[in-house]
Amino acid sequence: MKITDIKVIPVNKFLYVKVFTNEGITGIGESGAWGFLDASAEVVQSFKTYLMGKDPLQIEHHWQYMYRSFHFRGAAIMGALSAIDIALWDIAGKYFGVPTYVLLGGKCRDKVRTYYHVSGETTEELVANCVKAKEMGYNAIGHLSPFLDEPRSKPYFLPYAKMINEAVDRVRMIREAVGDGVDLCLELHRRMKPGEAIAFGHAVEKYHPFFLEDPIPPDNFDSMALIANRINVPIATGERIHTSQEFEMLLSRNAMSYARTSVCICGGITGTRKIAAIAEAHGVQIVPHNPLSPVSTAACLQIAVATENCAIQELPNHETISATERYTSSNNIQENDFKQSDLVTWVPKAENGFIDIPVKPGIGIDLVDGIETKYPYQRRVINTRLNIDGSIVDQ
Repeated sequence: MKITDIKVIPVNKFLYVKVFTNEGITGIGESGAWGFLDASAEVVQSFKTYLMGKDPLQIEHHWQYMYRSFHFRGAAIMGALSAIDIALWDIAGKYFGVPTYVLLGGKCRDKVRTYYHVSGETTEELVANCVKAKEMGYNAIGHLSPFLDEPRSKPYFLPYAKMINEAVDRVRMIREAVGDGVDLCLELHRRMKPGEAIAFGHAVEKYHPFFLEDPIPPDNFDSMALIANRINVPIATGERIHTSQEFEMLLSRNAMSYARTSVCICGGITGTRKIAAIAEAHGVQIVPHNPLSPVSTAACLQIAVATENCAIQELPNHETISATERYTSSNNIQENDFKQSDLVTWVPKAENGFIDIPVKPGIGIDLVDGIETKYPYQRRVINTRLNIDGSIVDQ
């Protein structure tokens, strides 16, 4: 079997890669460099010059060849490599007639626990949406910002004490509304400084969050370790980093309790498996990061099924616009009739908070024909929130 073509398929706010073979088997993957997909598409074209005519089943060799070809790193490059890698694993599963997770060592579980995205521009909306998620059967809710999901067009200002106390009180109200039967995955959106994060961690501890996700920007591993070693609430981080070496540096510093592996940006299924093995050696579980389309979800499920140290799977709402668009647009409630589910042949769904393991060969999903014409690609608009004094807000 040989690779005969690699097609870049930009659709709406997503970037897909489809790999074709001379035996009629195709594979689909997705790039997670969602802010810079145009650059990622060009990287795919560069990798294509190497992959044409190659055996798609030599996945590890191709991964190493692309990863080490010029020794450059970054989201656009790793997003392209990830999309290709996922597509190759999809082909492998279809070639052998089994779900991809069988080739990864077989299933470690019969169903995958998920957490549902919740948001709210006001405290009342946030609490109500958490209650709604519980009523839908979820036993964990995430992307849950105690600082609210205010639009990026709104200038920000709160005095320090008010910022901390209001956020903690929102967590209290959510905990009281949903009870102890629902885990709360708090998303801090990299918006705090280390000292603020430590103070918040101590104040919110009594409400037993499942984890605090990305309390600070991901650039300084020592700062993340400082926070993790000063509070009693588990830290989840890693969604913005690309390599197993970076995860090892965080893990060796005891800077995380949960590794947020982004399958579509940290090297695809191959890269995620490498990171999961390192995390297992440190007694850490992975929580696959998944703010993208159903293709990303399908790839994440293959990993979750076959990886013993997978704690829970992020599950966005695929019946609307992308999560990345909802949380970074100038007005987070300005949505349209677009449904991600219209792009694909299958959408994973949770029942009582769990997704049944997929049974179709490969990753179990494909794109609907003609979607690139029906849903034209739209370049992301740079939209960063500002403080009331004009300085930058990390959100």
